[in-house]
Amino acid sequence: MKNWIYPAAAAIIVAASAFTLVEQRSWTIEDGYEIKFTSDDPTGVFTAMAGDIVFDENDLENSYFKVKVDVSSINTGNGMQNKHAVSENWFDAEKYPHIGFASRDIEKTDKGFVAHGTLSIHGVEKEMDLPFKFEGASGKGVFKSKFQVNRTDFNLGDPGNKASHVLQMEVTVPVSGK
Repeated sequence: MKNWIYPAAAAIIVAASAFTLVEQRSWTIEDGYEIKFTSDDPTGVFTAMAGDIVFDENDLENSYFKVKVDVSSINTGNGMQNKHAVSENWFDAEKYPHIGFASRDIEKTDKGFVAHGTLSIHGVEKEMDLPFKFEGASGKGVFKSKFQVNRTDFNLGDPGNKASHVLQMEVTVPVSGK
């Protein structure tokens, strides 16, 4: 009679584990994030961001980013330039109030990770690969990314004016586990 107890227990454990849900690692964006852009002209920051981040480096298949930046939060250090940036000549913040990024998938690389997805600016959606690093411990972490955006790909401003076409982006996002 004892001979069937171990196989039965093993079968129950295997069957139960098939229904175990994998807990996703959801992150809350903390204060202190930075969204910087630099070029010959313009240079500045965006100061308002929100979104959903689910990231587990051991479960990239179910990890994703869906974030948006409030265009009207732009700060170039020049009030006149800020007004011009949100006007219909550039971002047209009234019509297109957000810059968004939604990842399609995330992969591990030798330098960190890459989020493949869609960047939306000024009503234009473009496929982008955003490299990033993640440092985390004890329910806290920081995502860091550096990449380039060509403003003319998103119909921002006049392509022939003096403003730089390519902006260097540097994003740092501290997070805490939900």
